[in-house]
Amino acid sequence: MPRFRMSPALAAALSCLPALAGASGMEPVLVTATRTAVPAAELSASVEVITREELERLPAADIADVLRLRAGVEIARTGGPGQQTSVFLRGTESNHVLVLIDGMRINPGTIGTAAVQNIAPGMIERIEVVKGPRSTLYGSDAIGGVINVITRRGAAMGPRVELGTGSFETQTASLSAGASGARGELSLAGYLIDSAGFPTRQGDDTDRGYRNLSLSAAATTTVGPATLGLRGWHASGTSEYSDFFVTPVDQDFENSAVALEIGGEPTDIWRTRATLGHAVDAIRQNQSPDRLRTRRWQLDWQNDLSLGTHHALTTGVLLQREQAESESFGLGFDRSTGMRLAYLQDQVAIGSHRLLLAGGYTDHETFGGHATWNVEYAVQARPSTSLWLAAGSAFRAPDATDRFGFGGNEGLAPESSRSLEMGLRHRAGQRHNFSLVAFRTEIDQLIQYVVTDFATFAGENRNVDRARIDGIELAWRYAEGPWQARAAVTLQDPRDLATDTRLLRRASQNLTLALSRSFGPHLLALDVLAAGERRDVGFPSVVSLDAYVVANLSARVALGDHWTLTARLENLLDEQYELAQGYNTMDRSAFVALRYDFR
Repeated sequence: MPRFRMSPALAAALSCLPALAGASGMEPVLVTATRTAVPAAELSASVEVITREELERLPAADIADVLRLRAGVEIARTGGPGQQTSVFLRGTESNHVLVLIDGMRINPGTIGTAAVQNIAPGMIERIEVVKGPRSTLYGSDAIGGVINVITRRGAAMGPRVELGTGSFETQTASLSAGASGARGELSLAGYLIDSAGFPTRQGDDTDRGYRNLSLSAAATTTVGPATLGLRGWHASGTSEYSDFFVTPVDQDFENSAVALEIGGEPTDIWRTRATLGHAVDAIRQNQSPDRLRTRRWQLDWQNDLSLGTHHALTTGVLLQREQAESESFGLGFDRSTGMRLAYLQDQVAIGSHRLLLAGGYTDHETFGGHATWNVEYAVQARPSTSLWLAAGSAFRAPDATDRFGFGGNEGLAPESSRSLEMGLRHRAGQRHNFSLVAFRTEIDQLIQYVVTDFATFAGENRNVDRARIDGIELAWRYAEGPWQARAAVTLQDPRDLATDTRLLRRASQNLTLALSRSFGPHLLALDVLAAGERRDVGFPSVVSLDAYVVANLSARVALGDHWTLTARLENLLDEQYELAQGYNTMDRSAFVALRYDFR
């Protein structure tokens, strides 16, 4: 049964860490899906949890390489490390995925798509992926779902340092440390990656490099009955690429999210938490005046009421004010906009039945009011089998580039969606876990660039499209002694209803497989991704990108009590494939890292 009443220890931990997992073999506890702590098996929603252990054995350049190995997640990247990367969740658009860092929104107000290419796995404790609409709790953009990235907490694991090297002259270094006591804890972490990269575009022979220095810090303490928390994440560096004319270009970037939080329990049944945050997303091109910059202030006040062991209310307000600036293609803008969200969520458990009702109202300064909702019902049909039905709505407000950039149209309306999901979870003995989910998402008022002059390709953005995404996800997990395995198949039809064609850069079939075997403190693992054929924009017409299979081999070797060696062979089969038309992907590559733990 759900445990809606949080203990003081759990409440203090959640004040700065939006998700917890138990020790190995225990059911993870998620917060992102409902804003409250709920075991994953009791959620009437589809979720993916990527743990620190998995992140440590996958020394990838960014989190996109980790996310793509999970069901329902696809990516498109315009080259190698540090290049623009889009994440598609259950066939929705890349700007329909809300990305959070420790609960703070980092989607920019300029181009909508979060800079996941600058989020280094070495900075992360865990990742929660919630599939399906969540605008009710988080506001604009959460049509396809929410990805919440929780940064590392050095005090929990002890000080450690790591150095790595690999293909493309890649060098990495990381350091984490922390201290804890009766009054609180302090954590610090840093990560550096410097890579010469490889040519981003086909037909080019110039390596295009990437450098990223990431820092994070978190501190918690108690002052009387209140818990205070301060956390921050910052990434900055340089990314090189080749433009449409294969001209070398480099740009500096900066991404950050900082939050100050205070929480407490004024009564036995009421827990309250207020978070004041500030986020920055900035790009500055060094060969031209082109630049993008978003600065956002956010105030999030959440209240949880425990009305009994099996009944909980969650209500709150989310206020945001963002300043979006851009200079691109000779067009510039500097616009400020605000958004206010009020939400109410009710969770009830009666016997083997669980019900969630949630409603939200967003008052957007430009686009007015927008109501969203979620209804979820689950039943424990047998001790080993549960079924659920979920429905909800979401929306995305056009960003500043949609309205004032190239093809800008101030008359645009928000995109809106309705989603339906049916699922089943089944545990077969102590080793096997199965899940089957069927989903449908319908999206109206999709924004597309419409050419009005085919001689010059001039045009404007318009609400002219509709989409429907039907799909099925089948997943299996196995755990027995030293063996761990996971497999998932996604079959979907992400369809543009205006043209009756499949949406660009999304496949109809995806298969992911992970298999690992531990040998005491050592580990050997294989990860496989098979993606079907996709469509993409070519010149002068749409082209087809071939299906592909990518396999990665990774290993962890314990060298005594303090030293650990990790190694990864990426693209084991040396598959030649494209994630975006005309852009290269990584050949067979090798990376190793050596870590020392001071515990």
